[in-house]
Amino acid sequence: MVCLIPGSERGSSVDKRQIWNRRILVALLVSAAVVYLAGIFFWGISMDPSCYDTNYADKFISPGSKHWFGTDFVGRDMFYRCIKGLSNSLIVGILASVVSSVIALAAGIASAVLGGRVDRCVNWCVDLCMGLPHLVLLILISFMMGKGGRGVTIAVALTHWPSLTRIVRSEVMQIRSSQYVQASYRLGKSKIYVAVRHILPHVLPVYMIGLILLFPHAIMHEAAITFLGFGMPAEMPAIGVILSEAMNHITTGKWWLALFPGCMLLIAVILFDVIGENLKKLWNPGSAQE
Repeated sequence: MVCLIPGSERGSSVDKRQIWNRRILVALLVSAAVVYLAGIFFWGISMDPSCYDTNYADKFISPGSKHWFGTDFVGRDMFYRCIKGLSNSLIVGILASVVSSVIALAAGIASAVLGGRVDRCVNWCVDLCMGLPHLVLLILISFMMGKGGRGVTIAVALTHWPSLTRIVRSEVMQIRSSQYVQASYRLGKSKIYVAVRHILPHVLPVYMIGLILLFPHAIMHEAAITFLGFGMPAEMPAIGVILSEAMNHITTGKWWLALFPGCMLLIAVILFDVIGENLKKLWNPGSAQE
């Protein structure tokens, strides 16, 4: 005899509705973040340089209806300059993160699948990169590469792969002991075949989340070394350049020169983190049902 609990079906439908509402909320949040970041990115790329051109007659105008973020010491509109600067930072962050994540993916899979000397070499490189002060390593590589956009991109790309490599390696170590992978080995398949056909598809969700979460680190570090003078050139609009110039005038009461570019950089970093963390919840079978 089966006893039905009154209201159990209703409670189940409510739970499903709540889960569905959470998924919609997460999807809307991720979509809003993507739209904002994509809008800044493409707006900055297509922006006419005359929008933030020099105009000495308008220097040090406080924020208002004509200049939303005010103007700087040579009369350049800070709103358009911040949009262009954040767009340049996003370009560097995207390029560096993609290169760094590809290095992490290849190194993590090779380390776990091939093992032996390859595993020891990869772990040694990871320990070496993570043992050095991160900002000092960034400055050294950027300076060796001639600074500028090329130097800072290479520096960020070569210093952000170790943590993701460890995550990918641990994921592959779990997958390689599964029955279907062992069966493929017994059928005579090579390690490269198994890595490409069986292991790589299962690692891709972890890789994509790691790639997205690399963006905020890359953008922040690009702005940091540019602020210190080892990144983007002074004539190029970049958040680090804008903040560095603002330090010369912030003590005279020109607060808007540092506030608005700093807030835009912070919002971009937070939005990338929001996208990565929420996608992690959606792709994880355990947390997707919470």
